[in-house]
Amino acid sequence: MRPHTTNDSSAGAPPPFGQELQPRSPVWATVVATFFGIGRFKLGPGTWGSLATTLLWALASSRLPGGSRIWGTVIAAAFVTLIGIPAATKVARAYGSKDPQFVVIDEVAGQLVSLIAVPLGWRSFLAGFILFRVFDMWKPFPIRRLERLPGGTGIVVDDLAAGVYALLIMHLLLHFGLLKV
Repeated sequence: MRPHTTNDSSAGAPPPFGQELQPRSPVWATVVATFFGIGRFKLGPGTWGSLATTLLWALASSRLPGGSRIWGTVIAAAFVTLIGIPAATKVARAYGSKDPQFVVIDEVAGQLVSLIAVPLGWRSFLAGFILFRVFDMWKPFPIRRLERLPGGTGIVVDDLAAGVYALLIMHLLLHFGLLKV
């Protein structure tokens, strides 16, 4: 969709109903940053991005041989991070916002980190989802400081840190038998 332009008869008027001002960012960046449009969901786009990631990774990892799951998750998280940072940077710049709410590729990367070496099973995937969302919203030290990094780096890296916190708690729960799989 092209940005809204005005002519002399409608100067200062809002865009027609159903249209909104839409800055330009490359299509690939918008598709990646919104995780194929999931970030456009109105209520809780970050939660929807995390949920979609958890469900997709549960399906994908169940198809991987047991010995490949850990590296598969690490590689997936690294790939999403490497493509997500430039995508988030381009979209944030296009919209003139430090961290647009509809950019959810950061949740995808962080959620994947929280699922590294997690056994297959609905309880472990649910716990990983919940733990990641808690740390992503709470932002304990130093996560909030990581948001200050420039562009897409700040958008994505704080969620990677939330994923690391969730990963550590998840593995403590598993180690001490507090989470049955």
